[in-house]
Amino acid sequence: VVWLDRQHGAVLRKEISRRAKWGADGWKYHGKTFTVVNIVDGDTLDLAIGDGKFDNTRVRLLGMDSPETKSPKVGAMFYGAEATAFAEQLADGKEVTVILDTVGDVRDIYDRLLAYIRLDDGRVVNEELIVNGFAYADLRFRHSQYDRYLRLQQKAMEQKAGLWKDVTRNQLPKWLQRERPDLLKQD
Repeated sequence: VVWLDRQHGAVLRKEISRRAKWGADGWKYHGKTFTVVNIVDGDTLDLAIGDGKFDNTRVRLLGMDSPETKSPKVGAMFYGAEATAFAEQLADGKEVTVILDTVGDVRDIYDRLLAYIRLDDGRVVNEELIVNGFAYADLRFRHSQYDRYLRLQQKAMEQKAGLWKDVTRNQLPKWLQRERPDLLKQD
């Protein structure tokens, strides 16, 4: 039997409660370091750890959406290839730390792990893609960085970083056109 005092026991109980919300994924991934073995596109990558079905774990970068490169629905979008190349430069072959969100879901409808990916220098891949203009702040789903990512996008827009230099309203993802009808609206 292990007895914990009130102060230290509370910290442990909080961590156990948070990881229970995440299920097995919390224990397996949160705060752990893995190698990126493949960049699928600007917002999706594979980690060198099996997920029970596949040899690698597919991760959808949480809180952001990059232009599509391979979508059967929309085809290749404006700046999709550049977003993928930037993600490759940032993370391909690197050791990264997985951070699960305290607010949103852990998996998406395609069973991809939803996570923030931290590089060994402390930068977060999700944030780097937004602030450098290779991704949009994702307004469709709840996550703890929602307001921060909107601010990062605004900064990228003001600086005309990446895609924000030349993108037109019609080149924005359909979801973003719906969520932000005022964005890039012609006067």
